[in-house]
Amino acid sequence: MIEEIRQAYPKAYVAINDATIDSEFSMASDVLTCSLLKTLAGSKPGGDFLELGTGTGLSTSWILDGMDDSSSLISIDNDERFLAIARDFLGSDQRLNLECTDGGDWLEKNSDRKFDYIFADTWHGKYLMLDEVIGMLKPGAFYIIDDMLPQDNWPEGHADKATKLLEVLEKREDLLITKQCWATGLVIATKKDR
Repeated sequence: MIEEIRQAYPKAYVAINDATIDSEFSMASDVLTCSLLKTLAGSKPGGDFLELGTGTGLSTSWILDGMDDSSSLISIDNDERFLAIARDFLGSDQRLNLECTDGGDWLEKNSDRKFDYIFADTWHGKYLMLDEVIGMLKPGAFYIIDDMLPQDNWPEGHADKATKLLEVLEKREDLLITKQCWATGLVIATKKDR
């Protein structure tokens, strides 16, 4: 029961998934993670959302599916080839702003922005510039990361990076965190109101 998705998938999901397979993109979020992203998005009506690492837009489609009409999502990726798939299937959604740019550059230029929900699915905001991204969270906002359990596509030495990241997150006094050994391994954190 826990490992099954028995809810409606976003309308664009199947088409994006087919295009993702054709593109040979191998870093997509799994459907269990995506389902959780949708559920958490529904808790932030009128919210400002940020996704770091669009990929082909699989997780983006689920986040959008959970958002209400007054919310907005900025999703960033640095690979136009994969981002084009997200644009093809999700680009007409007025709540979505897709940006092809380096994550570090975008974070530096937008460091004063605040968000209700950040899904960090790339190096920036997870292994790089973590403090900057945590600083962009509003009180009560979600910070979500996946792929914290060993993955087949991890390069040599990445397990140590993931372990160190978890240690850093556990020591932060500005976050309440939950680690989940479910899906690909998730961390869900909420920014405390100091």
